[in-house]
Amino acid sequence: MTTPTAAYNVTSAHITQTPGVRGGKPCITGRGIKVQNVYIWHEHLGMSADEIASAYSLTLAQVHAALTYAFEHLDEIRANLLESERTAASIKQQNIPLIK
Repeated sequence: MTTPTAAYNVTSAHITQTPGVRGGKPCITGRGIKVQNVYIWHEHLGMSADEIASAYSLTLAQVHAALTYAFEHLDEIRANLLESERTAASIKQQNIPLIK
């Protein structure tokens, strides 16, 4: 006799994406912390999941769900980061010093 298996979508319980909220980017449900920020903290700043959870009052499940989402949508996350960098560079380039 075989036992039926169940699949769980952990990210759907912890990650939401709402147009008009945080630029429509995926966020941790109820917190407004963008998935891409969790990815940056982990991958670029070297923070562990425990450190992120502690620093931002998140559960480990929330952090791991955000990282899972990020790695499942890595091209999208990287494209968003590149777009943000280009926007920041453009704003910086257009910024005219007020004091000479």
